[in-house]
Amino acid sequence: MKGISPNPYLPLYEYVPDGEPRIFEERLYVYGSHDRSGGNWFCLEDYVVWSAPLHDLSDWRYEGVSYRKDQDPHNSDGKLELFAPDVVQGPDKRYYLFYCIRTKLEFGVAVSSSPAGPFEFYGHVHYADGRVFREYMPYDPSVLVDDDGRIYLYYGYTSEAIAVKLGGSVSLGCMAVELAQDMLTVTGGPVVCLPRDINTEGTGFEGHGYYEAPSMRKINGLYYLVYSSEVCHELCYAVSKEPTKGFTYGGVIVSNADIGLNGQKDPVCLPGNNHGGIVCVGGQYYIFYQRHTQCTQFSRQGCAEPIRILSDGTIPQVEVTSSGLTGRALPAAGVWQAAYACHLTCKDSRRMLLYRDADPDVFPCIWEDVSTAEEARREQYIRNITDGVTIGFKYFEADQVKGIKLLLKGDGEGSFEMRSDDAEKGDCLAVADFGVHGDDWQEITAPVSLNGIHALYLVYHGKGSVCLKEIEFM
Repeated sequence: MKGISPNPYLPLYEYVPDGEPRIFEERLYVYGSHDRSGGNWFCLEDYVVWSAPLHDLSDWRYEGVSYRKDQDPHNSDGKLELFAPDVVQGPDKRYYLFYCIRTKLEFGVAVSSSPAGPFEFYGHVHYADGRVFREYMPYDPSVLVDDDGRIYLYYGYTSEAIAVKLGGSVSLGCMAVELAQDMLTVTGGPVVCLPRDINTEGTGFEGHGYYEAPSMRKINGLYYLVYSSEVCHELCYAVSKEPTKGFTYGGVIVSNADIGLNGQKDPVCLPGNNHGGIVCVGGQYYIFYQRHTQCTQFSRQGCAEPIRILSDGTIPQVEVTSSGLTGRALPAAGVWQAAYACHLTCKDSRRMLLYRDADPDVFPCIWEDVSTAEEARREQYIRNITDGVTIGFKYFEADQVKGIKLLLKGDGEGSFEMRSDDAEKGDCLAVADFGVHGDDWQEITAPVSLNGIHALYLVYHGKGSVCLKEIEFM
């Protein structure tokens, strides 16, 4: 639907986390890792690129595989995964892809004449004497080509256990080095830009120390460094007048479970690691982040929300929505996939904070049926809907909606309580009683009266477990 770009913004069968949004040649490009549906580890697929025209962020185009794991000569057998990349345009007007490979303490760089790729291996970041740069856990690269032409590379991963396992030295926080005009040679640093968790006392970063996933942008003359904190479901930001020092803590931009938003303590969906960056399209700023599906951190999808940068430079925390890049409520018309839900909780939602232990056979989650190899034909739905599970969408704009139809399967008997605006205290629009048994999708319909802009919540009360594929406004 033209102009409608819900969360996730890419097709539901696509899994591109760690999204770095970049504008080149009048298009918005997203560069990220590439997860596999139902994968058993991070980033199992080769890099791909998607792009959209700036005038219509709903018109996403698949640009194809941009870089393969086996193109790096240090990974010629392709056995190790490509992690979170970034792309910038260099002084020679070519496009440079910076990346890291699991267990390799180094940064690879590839180059292309097109922002869509394909990219060809160019080299590894090194010192002037040819030594490969390996200091302080070179993971998660982010690159800034500053207004004066100077080039900075930001990085860092602060897990001491992983550093010991890899035989490297742990990052002291978010690190930065300066690169030469060749995009490869280190000319200065490394220096610490942001403190990690054990070094935050008295800094203003207490409780939100740097963990991983830096993303640098220069906005209105200030340097905004977005990062994933020690509270890994949140993306925080820090601000400075200089590119590598003087940063002060700004706050949380987004939590992928809305924790902290207006004092919220319980997650509104399964949290997990987070990574993303800021982009400005047509005067509107957006934060890109990721959600977790299938009760795992290995099948992540890209999401985005509009944000505000206030006159004092601060960025208020935004809520996760179904609306995403659309920037306004979704039309309450026709059929919507249940997988666009942004709220998905069980009866005891605090159990979801232990997301690493989430059981996909027990917890409600976005699921995908991968029985067909054709991506566009795969089915996505919400599974493990048991008593007390709440499903929510933010937001829909309704014009004389008279009924809501649900497409269900499974083995359960009970009812869906449909509420607007608040899952517990909102107006009850309808109670849809049903009983479904079997693997065939079945329709249930409830009369409602819905007008205006509202959040929509479906609360299940009953026995057994069911799956929800679609909601249809009538």
